[in-house]
Amino acid sequence: QVQLVESGGGLVQPGGSLKLTCAASGIVFRLWAMAWYRQAPGNQRELVAAITNSNTNYADSVKGRFTISRDSAKNAVYLQMNSLKPEDTAVYYCNRYPNTLDYWGQGTQVTVSS
Repeated sequence: QVQLVESGGGLVQPGGSLKLTCAASGIVFRLWAMAWYRQAPGNQRELVAAITNSNTNYADSVKGRFTISRDSAKNAVYLQMNSLKPEDTAVYYCNRYPNTLDYWGQGTQVTVSS
């Protein structure tokens, strides 16, 4: 049974940093590309960053500020977010990339506000 558990969100001031963690179980993690997605109120879910075993790619809005990484031994994916902006406020989810699973975890709320 697939389980994706996101954590690490919170309230941070503009310019601050957060590191998100996604713990995966029930999947052959090392064979999959994984990604972080986010959904802000009233908006569709969007891709933030993706990672294969050797490559990464980022949405233009987060390039140079966010870094995605993975630890296949721990079945974990991370998102280091620096220089956060109010428009980064959203619920952040991890999932498979590019073909997402029907299953989504509960996500983790990131709020950037002064």
